[in-house]
Amino acid sequence: MNPFEDMRIFCQVMDSGSFTSAADQLGLSKQFVSRRLMQLEERLGVRLLNRSTRRLDVTPLGQSYYESALRLLSEVEQVEQGIAGQTAEPRGTIRLSAPLSFAVAHLGCLLPMFLQRYREVTVEVDLNDRPVDLLGEGYDLALRIGVLEDSTLIARRIASIERVYCASPAYLAERGTPLKPEDLHSHDCLPYGHGRSVQWRFNEGQGKPLLVNVTGRMRVNNGELLRDAAVQGMGITYLPTFIVGAALKDGRLVPVLDDLRPEPLTLSAVYPQHRQASRPVQALVEFLRERLNQNPVAHPL
Repeated sequence: MNPFEDMRIFCQVMDSGSFTSAADQLGLSKQFVSRRLMQLEERLGVRLLNRSTRRLDVTPLGQSYYESALRLLSEVEQVEQGIAGQTAEPRGTIRLSAPLSFAVAHLGCLLPMFLQRYREVTVEVDLNDRPVDLLGEGYDLALRIGVLEDSTLIARRIASIERVYCASPAYLAERGTPLKPEDLHSHDCLPYGHGRSVQWRFNEGQGKPLLVNVTGRMRVNNGELLRDAAVQGMGITYLPTFIVGAALKDGRLVPVLDDLRPEPLTLSAVYPQHRQASRPVQALVEFLRERLNQNPVAHPL
């Protein structure tokens, strides 16, 4: 009997949402995981999980045990890694989720630098603009842009990201330059994402932001494609400066309504509580904070 191992197995089942997924991530058989959980419940004399053919439901006592076990395992990991950290470099694999456009713009040069510094660390990167389920999908760390939803995850600010309204000189010569947000109603716009209604936000300096509905003939969930469409004169777009910075610098795009630009977005590193003591994860977070503050994402021009 190993109480800490039983705690780890139970927490992995909770994080993964199923015995099968937990077994896969732990490198164990489903039968072994199920048997250990049954033995744990017998030892405690309580039911931690209600099992059905479709899903697992945690009991109130199971939720309380999970939260306590998570804290205890985190403390144990901190103690072990603190001792190991006095003599050893960070080592292990980081499963990282990051937004596609941001990763292409920045991580392609930063991750090799990080891996050069930490020779015993391996990084597996998944580029996806959707907000992944870190616990359910087994990620150690995610980079997210914008307002974060409330959750049990830990978030640390990495950098600020500016966005800019812009269009090609040819488009503005033909259609005119908008002087106020409401002028966008008579323009072709290139909004990010899909959906019937898209709103752009403007800061008028009066506390409450102004929201303007925009329309256009092209909507894409990729910033580079929108940038290229804007360069070709298809309309006005609204994108982060790490995507349009080069086009603004060489004049292929020019800013519009620049004095009404809203506050920058926040780039955050998000990770589960049990990764708070992970030396590879913390090393990568600190490295990104250091590098992106030396070369701010908000002002690449």
